[in-house]
Amino acid sequence: MSLKRNSLIIHGGVDGDETTGAVNIPIYQTSTYKQDGLGENRGWEYSRTGNPTRDALEKLIADLEEGKYGLAFASGLAAINTVLSLFKSGDKLVVSSNIYGGTFRILDNVFKNFGITYEIVDTSDEEAVEQAIDSDVKAVYVESPANPLLTVTDIEAVAKIAHKHNLLLIVDNTFLTPYLQRPLSLGADIVIHSGTKYLGGHSDTVSGLVVVKDEKLADRLYYLQNSIGGVLPPFDSFLIIRGIKTLGVRMDRHQENATKIAKWLQESPYIEKVYYPGLESDEGYEIQKKQADGGGAMISFVLKPEYDYRVFFKSLKLITLAESLGGVESLVCHPASMTHAAIPREIREKVGIVDELIRFSVGIEDAEDLILDLEQAILASKKG
Repeated sequence: MSLKRNSLIIHGGVDGDETTGAVNIPIYQTSTYKQDGLGENRGWEYSRTGNPTRDALEKLIADLEEGKYGLAFASGLAAINTVLSLFKSGDKLVVSSNIYGGTFRILDNVFKNFGITYEIVDTSDEEAVEQAIDSDVKAVYVESPANPLLTVTDIEAVAKIAHKHNLLLIVDNTFLTPYLQRPLSLGADIVIHSGTKYLGGHSDTVSGLVVVKDEKLADRLYYLQNSIGGVLPPFDSFLIIRGIKTLGVRMDRHQENATKIAKWLQESPYIEKVYYPGLESDEGYEIQKKQADGGGAMISFVLKPEYDYRVFFKSLKLITLAESLGGVESLVCHPASMTHAAIPREIREKVGIVDELIRFSVGIEDAEDLILDLEQAILASKKG
């Protein structure tokens, strides 16, 4: 039976426990498994290599991303580390010009030591992507919408460019989730998630997920997953499955709130610039409309010069200043000193991650309360 998206969110992957009839997948909190004899096991040997609870999550995320093979990791960066381990010394990646600071850090301070290099490119500019490709490039790595400026890349167009040159296209789909965007169906080869964010949805666990369609690529990734060992534990796998069950209703509310707030920010007299691909005025709006089911729930904005962003953060009462995003509660952060601090200042400012930039993960509270909190904090931050 072919299920629609909201049904698949609840019944995809492994639907319940066949042994007991439990409607939820049990937490198989075990490190190892009894074997019936030498070389005789019941499908499980050791929980780094495989665990039934993690396996259920991996099957679920594969179904939701319209892929075939899923892998679950102890964090989003553990997932990224494993994907980057596909490459060898001398290989190069073309990378979106504004990406999560942790992704930049692992490329710049870890994999560069192994001879794997990168070039930062505005991947929303297809000609720039094409020009950046040389014989060393083995993959294009994209976030769309990108973190934190919400730049939209035409995934289908970049996939065609990548495949013309026999390159992999890797897409971080954390901001939209498979509920709103499915990059594999647009031509991507690998999809990455920080499951910590919208998939978990409750700011109570850390995880990473990877999905692919190709069996040979999946085999390489499974080998790396087992060899590197940064796997997601059973209890956290259970929490992510539980979080995913409400993904549809949460994302609908997140997005509804974000649209209202983005329009308020755009029309308010306090704001210099708003970044949100759900606004018709946004540069990426038409591509976002073509490849995704909405603008998501992340907004970035810059206060006008007469307001002090430092005082703004201190003056918030309902919205929380914190790292991360995608929980039911609204969070704001200061990318330049928090999520993107690992990126050198000159690179940050060149792409637009200025000190005055504020990133807002819109929660599922009443939108009117969030707007009131934003307004009172902005007014409290007026200079002089």
